[in-house]
Amino acid sequence: MSHSLVSFPPSAGRLCSKVLSGKVIDQGLKVFSVLSLAVGLLAGASVASWGEPVHGIAMHGEPKYPADFVHLDYVNPDAPKGGKITYGGQGSFDSLNPFILKGVAPRGLWDDSYGLNVYEPLLMRTADEAFSLYGLIAESVELPEDRSSITFTLRDNAKFSDGHVIDVEDVKFTVDLLKEYGRPAYQSRLKRVVSIEEPGPRQIRFVFENGEDRELPLLIGTLPVLPAHVIDPEKISKSGMYEFIGSGPYVLDRIDAGTKIVLKRNPDYWAKDLPIKIGQDNFDEIHVEYFRDNTAMFEAFKKGVFDVLPESDPARWANQYDFTSAKDGRVKQRVFESRLPKGMSGFVFNTRKPVFENRAVRRTLAKLFDFNWVNKNLYYGLFTRSSSYFESSILSSVGVEANEAERALLAPYIDSIDADILDGTYRPVSAEDGREMRQLMRGAIADLAAEGYVLKNGVMTHAETGRPLAFEFLATSSEQERLALTYNRILQRIGVKMSIRTVDSAQYWERRKTMDFDMMKMSWSASLSPGTEQYSRWHSSQRDQDGWFNQAGADDPAVDAMIEALLAARSQDEFTAAVRAFDRTLINGYYVLPLFHKKDQWVGIWTRIGIPGKEVKGRPLSGYRPTVWWYRGE
Repeated sequence: MSHSLVSFPPSAGRLCSKVLSGKVIDQGLKVFSVLSLAVGLLAGASVASWGEPVHGIAMHGEPKYPADFVHLDYVNPDAPKGGKITYGGQGSFDSLNPFILKGVAPRGLWDDSYGLNVYEPLLMRTADEAFSLYGLIAESVELPEDRSSITFTLRDNAKFSDGHVIDVEDVKFTVDLLKEYGRPAYQSRLKRVVSIEEPGPRQIRFVFENGEDRELPLLIGTLPVLPAHVIDPEKISKSGMYEFIGSGPYVLDRIDAGTKIVLKRNPDYWAKDLPIKIGQDNFDEIHVEYFRDNTAMFEAFKKGVFDVLPESDPARWANQYDFTSAKDGRVKQRVFESRLPKGMSGFVFNTRKPVFENRAVRRTLAKLFDFNWVNKNLYYGLFTRSSSYFESSILSSVGVEANEAERALLAPYIDSIDADILDGTYRPVSAEDGREMRQLMRGAIADLAAEGYVLKNGVMTHAETGRPLAFEFLATSSEQERLALTYNRILQRIGVKMSIRTVDSAQYWERRKTMDFDMMKMSWSASLSPGTEQYSRWHSSQRDQDGWFNQAGADDPAVDAMIEALLAARSQDEFTAAVRAFDRTLINGYYVLPLFHKKDQWVGIWTRIGIPGKEVKGRPLSGYRPTVWWYRGE
């Protein structure tokens, strides 16, 4: 436990100094009252510096829901309890631990889409706000204005599924565990905690070096709390099927290694009557089944093996929902509007590889994807070309000229940023027809010549090194392979050699995790409150870290600086400017060949699953949200 007699924020010290040096001291008669004021300021400083206990916090501004809210706007508080829901997954799993790097854990244990079903955080995020958190395991939270610390008071009735009361030692144990063995994102956050204190009964305080990262306190609130009395750190650090309990509404009931898990409702779940939980966790059982590939998944869905299929294939969505259960109304095609940024989907260049070290080469290769042909012939024209990492939102820089605030942030790097990216006119190149594509190919040959490449016996070759412009595309599905083949069709015509290797799911994830690839298809989700995850994805310090994140190997001081700017932003205007500037630096780096996105979410759903409708007054920003659904019956 950390103790101090008095803790003064810098602002209190400056204020007292100002008072004591004022003219009132020279008047003599008021010295005592001024000193009394100063002492009063100092005495109250320790309280003011830690903030007041509140029920919820927001990244910017105030949280939407007041302290006395009854339930969230997007839930049906009268949703029936019972039945089961089954989700489908592709591939397999070889671990039950979603918090460490080793192994692949199944969906549904700790999952934003399927639910925080087995493990829970201190604070719970709502789905209808950009980034707001409300007390779950923590009853209240204290966050000072400067965000140099965050203090949690744990609920007296918060329990793990075995009835063991959650205490401060469990939080501290979890922190130590994640610092040592956790995924890079956890380790990165916790490195910036300079001390952990216990200021009172069932209270834990995280103190940071400074408040420059305005998001960090909120991210600490999203940490899981794991049971110190159950977990063996030596076992949990290794991949494998090491099982441990949590505090969530469900417990692991059955495991078929690599293929299926069954979660069963905990009838003694401690938080079921909290306002943040009303209308959620409605199923008695949650099943997650895994399938070999996308085709096998669809066949299983048609037979009713699982209930919910988020659809990504436009051809299938347009033409293949003519099976019996769809014709007779037991399966519905539902379209959900997502009000979040669409993010980025594309072919990522691994810039650690010599073939992709040169930005100009990446920029040239990014011009050669024939989007219009692909969209028309493969996807029924249902996709939209992606251009921004925060597509279709106020945070996107595309179509918006950099304003004064952005230019101030970008000033040290502005000469290295392309003019069209700064003025908002940048768009990914898309040929309208074959004639335009031929022009693009001729331009690409000229651009590559400027970088030292020549066509030698039909092969694009670097004149000095003799090294051909050749690389491997790593795929794990027939769809990825098909996309790569359409791209390769163009590359071959200018002498660029791209081989395509399709591997199984286990090999794919291992090679992705260890950055053992040249090019692969990836997607980066986006929100209205991007933050520390961008550090993991794009910061130069993460370039040489194994994991799931900086696959591009980004190493650019401009990118680093914009990440730091968006994390330090105090107002919404500052934040928007910083994110747009960040978007420009990512686009300018040509780390990705942009592909495409859907405007809406397509989901096939068996009608035995109930979904909130007109009876609720709100909708999740994220579109569909199974955690608030329920079982209707056959």
